[in-house]
Amino acid sequence: MFAVVTGGAGFIGSHLCDALVKRGDRVLVIDNMSAGTGDNLREHLESGKVSLIKADLLDDDWQEALKGADRVYHIAADPDVRGSAIAPAGVFENNVRATERVLEAMRIQGIPEIVFTSTSTVYGEAEVIPTPENYSPMIPISVYAATKLACEAMISAYAATFGMKACVFRFANIIGPRSGHGVIWDFVHKLKENPEELEILGDGSQMKSYLSVEACVEAVLFAAEHSEGTFSFFNVGSEDWINVTAIGEIIVSEMGLTDVKFRYTGGDRGWVGDVPKMQLSVDKLKSHGWKPPVGSEESVREAVRALLAVV
Repeated sequence: MFAVVTGGAGFIGSHLCDALVKRGDRVLVIDNMSAGTGDNLREHLESGKVSLIKADLLDDDWQEALKGADRVYHIAADPDVRGSAIAPAGVFENNVRATERVLEAMRIQGIPEIVFTSTSTVYGEAEVIPTPENYSPMIPISVYAATKLACEAMISAYAATFGMKACVFRFANIIGPRSGHGVIWDFVHKLKENPEELEILGDGSQMKSYLSVEACVEAVLFAAEHSEGTFSFFNVGSEDWINVTAIGEIIVSEMGLTDVKFRYTGGDRGWVGDVPKMQLSVDKLKSHGWKPPVGSEESVREAVRALLAVV
């Protein structure tokens, strides 16, 4: 298979490239390198198993490179929920506008399939937990979440109108090696700077589901091969959750620290647009034959150890 991965030099994208190369696919990465790095793909670039086009999806001169591709994995996005409350226009451009440009390039080049990485935040503050894929109404509470839901709608429309096959994945918190943001990255770096005190946004009771990036990629590739119909969508996450204070305690333990004071900023959430309680139902994926191999706590511990090995 000839696979195109937008954002393939980033966190999830580079792990996806690892898996695609392992199964023998030819891989083209398109990335503006704003968050990604060539180091994430170095081995594959040197072996020639992955090629890289450094380009922004909002610019031109990358579209013809899609010609002949069997599937586009559209991973590239601006994932900053907090930042989307400060500069919403940029998040809209990098998520919605960029997705429309990918779809239009696919239409012109005749690319038959797209896999899109969405987010659990499209559900907003769901009243049903674990939240299933058919939960409604979806009421996003952040600009970031709204852009992802808009992308889902655009993909559905293109698939129906132009005969494409689309598979959308709504992720829980995906963590692991090469991640450069999120609560684990934040806590580790705060404790490196001050090992006596850890600032925790909110009241520490925020409960969320976490899944290792390796398990996430496994789920995406499994479902992409087993999905049916023009437009499919799946939740991807673990079957449990963990609160922010517990994550802090795990990190303190893994760093070998003692007597660390936790200082809470207060409130029931960490920032504007933060969903304080989130766990996705993965029954739909399980019905297709895949289930999460790890839970939230194990995923967190593995991610902490991976980060501590490089900082």
